[in-house]
Amino acid sequence: MKDFKLYIGIASALMLVYVIAQYNKPNPVNWSTTLYYNDKIPFGTFVLYDRLYDFFPDADVTRTNQSAYSVFSDTTMMPGNYLIIANNLELSKDDYAEMVKYISKGNSVFISVFDWGGMVTDTLKLNQSAEFGKKAVGVNFTNPKLKRAENYTFDKHITDQYFKKFDTTRATVIGQNSLGHANFISYTFGKGKLFLFANPQVFTNYSLLKPASADYAQKALSYLPAGVDNVYWDQYQNHDIPTDESPMRVFFQHAALQWAYYLALASMLLFVVYEIKRRQRIIPVVEPLKNSTLEFVTVVGKVYYEQRDNANIAAKKILYFSEHLRTVFNLKAGVYNQEFITPLANKTGIDLLFAGELVRHINYLLPQKHVTDRELIVLNQLIEKFYIQSGSHGK
Repeated sequence: MKDFKLYIGIASALMLVYVIAQYNKPNPVNWSTTLYYNDKIPFGTFVLYDRLYDFFPDADVTRTNQSAYSVFSDTTMMPGNYLIIANNLELSKDDYAEMVKYISKGNSVFISVFDWGGMVTDTLKLNQSAEFGKKAVGVNFTNPKLKRAENYTFDKHITDQYFKKFDTTRATVIGQNSLGHANFISYTFGKGKLFLFANPQVFTNYSLLKPASADYAQKALSYLPAGVDNVYWDQYQNHDIPTDESPMRVFFQHAALQWAYYLALASMLLFVVYEIKRRQRIIPVVEPLKNSTLEFVTVVGKVYYEQRDNANIAAKKILYFSEHLRTVFNLKAGVYNQEFITPLANKTGIDLLFAGELVRHINYLLPQKHVTDRELIVLNQLIEKFYIQSGSHGK
């Protein structure tokens, strides 16, 4: 038995150690590329978004969650820099037209995505590729003021993407990799510029936490005007817009359906309340116990009345009266004679003459076999009078 308890103790201790180890085990690193502004995982953009004020110290940072057409066609849209850092880009003809109008007014748009699509690729004749199988593809700037003696290198194939094809007559190459392929180009529209960058992971948390990589990202964003009053961060292209996945979202998006839902809910509630009230088990009514004494007396009286045996009734009344004298006044009323009158009057406190009348009437009725109604009534009256004078009624 002791060995069994020892085994149980050792097993429990090992189980406790295992549970503690599992609880304190670090979570595995999430390497998915979300580019979400609020993600602190390696390939999120929390650091960049949080430090935008370092790049643009005088600007107000605003997140947008509408299509490019809706944003750029809004008359309240202020001048500034517009940033799109996403996994893919899909601009319609109207989106592209409104974006170009915004740029032409002297504003700047910076786009860095993996998958380029829509009117940008069609209009600007853009085609992207990657340096497959190459190791540590370096990148640098073409501007001598920004170019470093040694190329900037990134691990995990962050800078593999480049622009394989683009409209060289309109585009200006401002950055390229170590193989001479352009990864950073710009277009001029009116008074403003459009910047296209092929490596969005350069701006992720993983890259910005390294000094050399952060320096490269800062120089890339330095092409945007620093003295602007507004910086816009696009959430729409990266699908960072919080969406309601509830099945009820359709009802709450339309006022008519919303009111219909509320009415249906209220009706159901009223129905449930009504059904509960109607179908609840009826509490049985418990009738109080009836006092059947009066009924019993009535029945007994009717029996005696129908039999018309007055002598028997008189005998029972005299017997009950005698028992009353014995229990209440301690008088033995075996014989109702002349000698019994004085003790009866003295012990009960009744009038002596009345005592004599009561005793004589009882003494008269005892031997009778036939008693008239009148004689029975007189007996009852005398006994009731006795109870009143002696004050022993009900005792």
